[in-house]
Amino acid sequence: MPQLLENPLEYLLNLLNTQTGRIIIGLAGVPGSGKTTLTQTWEAQINLLEGVEAAKALSMDGFHLSKAQLRQMPDPDRAFARRGVHWTFDAAGFNQKVRELKIIDSQQSVFWPGFEHEIGDPVPDAIEVPPTCRLVLIEGLYLLYREGAWQALEGAFAEIWYLDTPLETSIARLVARHQQAWGFTEAQARQRVESNDNINALLVESTRARADWLVA
Repeated sequence: MPQLLENPLEYLLNLLNTQTGRIIIGLAGVPGSGKTTLTQTWEAQINLLEGVEAAKALSMDGFHLSKAQLRQMPDPDRAFARRGVHWTFDAAGFNQKVRELKIIDSQQSVFWPGFEHEIGDPVPDAIEVPPTCRLVLIEGLYLLYREGAWQALEGAFAEIWYLDTPLETSIARLVARHQQAWGFTEAQARQRVESNDNINALLVESTRARADWLVA
């Protein structure tokens, strides 16, 4: 069972200053657990201390299958209703890009896809990871999942951590998020969470034991 990492920032700085090459750390956790906020906070703190863009926070969101791809699935309605489940991501493309990040070229940046929430689709090459970046923090739901195409992620990360947020806290955040983003009533937002996000969360929780560390 993974142990709680007491001081993640200090740990990351130590990795940065004692290891060579580019270090890729993953942060898994259920929807609404706070993964994006935490990785972006670490990025800002590390870059302030280092004085250069030494760290970059990235998300798995850019590897959502596009709406056009979902429409081509055997059951498009189900694909849209369950968007966010592991089979609505490009696992192979994600694995390829993570491994591309491991190779530092002193002259070339690596470009990572973003996700445009206004259009609901990924945006290719939206985020630049410059050669100065030696620590990459990647957050996502399925970093510890090892079924199907996700098996190929084994060994792609230096370490993968799990953000141990209580499920009830994450659910409350998701309900509020759906209300704000889509204009749902609280009842509609809760129904959306129960029919999709919570199902995904239970799968993600089942991968927790594979983490190298827990963070809270």
